[in-house]
Amino acid sequence: QVQLVESGGGLVQTGGSLRLSCAASGRFFSINRMGWYRQAPGKQRELVAHITSDGTTNYADSVKDRFSISRDNARNTVHLQMDSLKPEDTAVYYCNADLHPWYTADVRIFWGQGTQVTVSS
Repeated sequence: QVQLVESGGGLVQTGGSLRLSCAASGRFFSINRMGWYRQAPGKQRELVAHITSDGTTNYADSVKDRFSISRDNARNTVHLQMDSLKPEDTAVYYCNADLHPWYTADVRIFWGQGTQVTVSS
């Protein structure tokens, strides 16, 4: 019964900004890590950024100086602020969470449905 709901995707021009959000809902005890992956046409899905429960972050080199990830633990939400967007950033962005569901002692991986980000040149 865990669900990740994404928002904030859209169409922007080169140099513009978007803010992606992902909220986790359902029955779980805690979220260990939340983040974003993306997949462009003809390419493999790749990590964009993630953040752990203690605030440790990790970024792909291609976005490190332009994107910023944060989380609101009280709302079980992760945000990705994307600035200075480039056409190369065009992809479907997927929210990802490693969390502990109520029905098992194991940590499980959950995915959102994906949100389209398109950067025009």
